[in-house]
Amino acid sequence: MDIDIQELIFEFVGGLGIFLLGIKYMGDGLQKTAGDRLRDILDKFTSNPFLGVLAGIIVTILIQSSSGTTVLTVGLVNAGFMTLRQAIGVIMGANIGTTVTAFIIGVDLGEYALPIIAVGCFLIFFFKNQKVTNIGQTIFGFGALFFGLDLMSSGMEPLRSLEAFQELTMNMSTNPILGVVIGTLFTVIVQSSSATIGILQGLFSQGAIDLKAAVPVLFGDNIGTTITAVLASIGASVAAKRAAYTHVIFNLIGTTIFLVLLGFFTQYVMFLQDQFNLDAKMTIAFAHGSFNIANTLIQFPFIGALAWLVTKIIPGEDTTIEYKPKHLDPNILQQSPSLALDQAKAEIIRMGEYASRGLEETNQYLITHQQKHSETAMQVEGALNNLDRKITDYLVEISAGSLSEADSNRHSALLDTVRDIERIGDHFENIIELIDYKISNKVNLTDQAQEDLNNMFDLTILTVKQAINALDNIDREEALAVVQKEDEIDKMERTYRKKHIIRMNEGLCSGSSGIVFVDMISNLERIGDHSVNIAEEVLGK
Repeated sequence: MDIDIQELIFEFVGGLGIFLLGIKYMGDGLQKTAGDRLRDILDKFTSNPFLGVLAGIIVTILIQSSSGTTVLTVGLVNAGFMTLRQAIGVIMGANIGTTVTAFIIGVDLGEYALPIIAVGCFLIFFFKNQKVTNIGQTIFGFGALFFGLDLMSSGMEPLRSLEAFQELTMNMSTNPILGVVIGTLFTVIVQSSSATIGILQGLFSQGAIDLKAAVPVLFGDNIGTTITAVLASIGASVAAKRAAYTHVIFNLIGTTIFLVLLGFFTQYVMFLQDQFNLDAKMTIAFAHGSFNIANTLIQFPFIGALAWLVTKIIPGEDTTIEYKPKHLDPNILQQSPSLALDQAKAEIIRMGEYASRGLEETNQYLITHQQKHSETAMQVEGALNNLDRKITDYLVEISAGSLSEADSNRHSALLDTVRDIERIGDHFENIIELIDYKISNKVNLTDQAQEDLNNMFDLTILTVKQAINALDNIDREEALAVVQKEDEIDKMERTYRKKHIIRMNEGLCSGSSGIVFVDMISNLERIGDHSVNIAEEVLGK
């Protein structure tokens, strides 16, 4: 039998593309339909590892991607929302959640794929309601998934008669490690274990591969899917790297255990196939589900050991930005509003320290253009926004109780201070966007302009630190020094603005560099204003 290689490749690659598009659309649609509360689910339901596993399963079913859940988890660990132990539970759950796609594929709806796509398109194009459009997107993705699978299956059908392919499957049956390597490499290339499991289901249903060869490939698919999280952790915090590598270690340990038990596991899958009269695609789905559930059950009691192991493999001090407040104890609210105000103030001081750190990172980004400084500053800005909400809510709860006049004044001052510190974060975020613009549009500042900016940054950082210190110690002298420094910042801004206009008139710098420079010093001047507001609360103005 002659095989049309071009047709085989085109149908397989095209089918794979449509399948991946379907998975993405279905996941995006489900995510939007469920509301963008995935971070909330992961944040709220990971107080213990068991709940973490459940959260991992739910989120992965919603976004149809274990890699997506793991990347989200790495981001939350990086942001300090989640500890490593909590993350391990979520990653275990993600491995179980991803098996749902294989079960969806097992329900053979290939012949209905085109009408399902048509229904999805109809809802997307003919309805203006966002909810209906999201449902349409999910349905379109669902149909595209089956249409892509059908194309891939028809593309792969001639492989059965290909001698080289028959030899490869024979080798995989006798050498399981070869199957694991092939499954891993293919998933790394495709970046979707759901796609490679789908291809495996197609090959198995056509009789192109036997169960003994298919099971090790399935193990390899689970290892390959971890690469996405590893890539996402590049440049992230030590804790985020550990979370990503836990995913790799978890699946490697599981694969090693099940390779040792390969004969027993294959017998178990054949028993399921006979007992429940499963078709080929469902057999692979049950094998996938059984492997991931059993792997989680085996390793779940050893979450602490996994965390210890990954800490040894990836050493280093974790410098995670903690998004969550540390001092806001809800139990103190009822007992002593005065003590609760002290707690709120301690959290505000911590928030202020973050603000000065964010400003320092922004300055480093301006000098070095290294992305890590921009990322840290943006993490700090995210933490400031979160702390602003939490502290403000806490202060509102304090005001519900009875406050003395002195405490009432303190309360108002703290509310104002929180707002000022949050605004400092907004201003250095503006500066980061200006630096991004400067880099992407190759806007050059003169050496003099760069030096002026560095001088103004140094003075502004010092002013912010002194304002927070004045608040912490209720130090009037430091507060007065802040007022003095803010006057200097104002003078600097006016002087540097004039000097820059002269440079522009002399043709030493372009109009775009003028805008960038002036906007940066303007944001620094506004940060000085917010610092003096904090100092004035100390002075009682």
